[in-house]
Amino acid sequence: MPTIEQIRAARALVDWSQGDLADHAGLSQTGIARIENGTNKPNSGTLTKIISAFDSADVEFIGETGVKKKTGEVKTYFGTPGFNFFLDDVYRTAVKYGTPQKPVEIFLSNVVHENWKKWAGLKKWEEHAKRMDKDKDVMDVRIIVKEGDTNFPAKSYAEYRCFPENIFSEKSFYSYHDRLAFLNFKEGDVEIMIMRQPEFAEGYRNLFRIAWEKLAINT
Repeated sequence: MPTIEQIRAARALVDWSQGDLADHAGLSQTGIARIENGTNKPNSGTLTKIISAFDSADVEFIGETGVKKKTGEVKTYFGTPGFNFFLDDVYRTAVKYGTPQKPVEIFLSNVVHENWKKWAGLKKWEEHAKRMDKDKDVMDVRIIVKEGDTNFPAKSYAEYRCFPENIFSEKSFYSYHDRLAFLNFKEGDVEIMIMRQPEFAEGYRNLFRIAWEKLAINT
């Protein structure tokens, strides 16, 4: 777990105020201040939120003293906590880098929304959909589902098309900004692999554009 000094150093590395960290971690600015001045000793749940916030900013903690920016790595997450971290990462990345003039492209293929609701939980999914809709002006969201699927819970902020059933797979791909994610929904688990590689992410989006125009069918 990070020390107080590492938390301060990590904030400095990404130029975050205590309020910025609080917003990214879902905590209060007062709580962050008390942690950093030693008034409060954070529990494991609070530290996990802080670590996840910095992880989404590509910062990792090294030993008991170091921090550094991560580059070009692949990280794997599992289950509901991992899936919800992934949703948070998509949203935070979009609002951090997107503008109305240049929206962040968020392209999803082979999507079965029932899987998403199952692993996020209905409350989290509704919260995610609401925030995505609120900031839809800074993102270009396109989703490919299976032909015949009429479940479009993201339609307020996303455009849908479908693949014919014979080329559809439930192994989902998700590209956003400099990240390419692979989602593997299993019987009792979900595995999310996130690759932070701009060239691979853009390469996938190029293929997605071709599929969107040449193979996908309007819903």
